[in-house]
This record gives sequence, C-alpha cells and structure tokens, in this order.
Amino acid sequence: MIQVIKTIFDLGPLLFAFGFIAPLTMQVIERAGWVPPFGLSPLVCGLGLAALLGGIAQIRGRWL
Repeated sequence: MIQVIKTIFDLGPLLFAFGFIAPLTMQVIERAGWVPPFGLSPLVCGLGLAALLGGIAQIRGRWL
C-alpha cells in the first residue's frame, strides 16, 4: 500500500495535468468556438497540452 501511495505522489504533476488541465482546455476550446488544427477534437488537444505541460513539470520537478 505504501508503494502505491508513493507512486501516486511521484506522478502527481501528470495526474494533475490529465485530471484538471485537459478537461479545462477542452472546455475553453469549446466555449470559445475554436477549431483545433488537423481535425483534432477538443479533448485530444486538451490531452496533448496536458501531456506536454505535465511532462515538463514531471521532469523539472515543479510547475514554475
């Protein structure tokens, strides 16, 4: 159990990005009426942005 909790905390930036930033980005794109490039859906754009920002935060160890 301790190992599971440690893994969750180690992946915190990615979990936050996929759980918060991706849906938020999707909703902003839909509300603003923007059309994502290459025929992507707003969800895929949100997940891509979340993966990018979460990956950077995971590697650097901080968001700022």
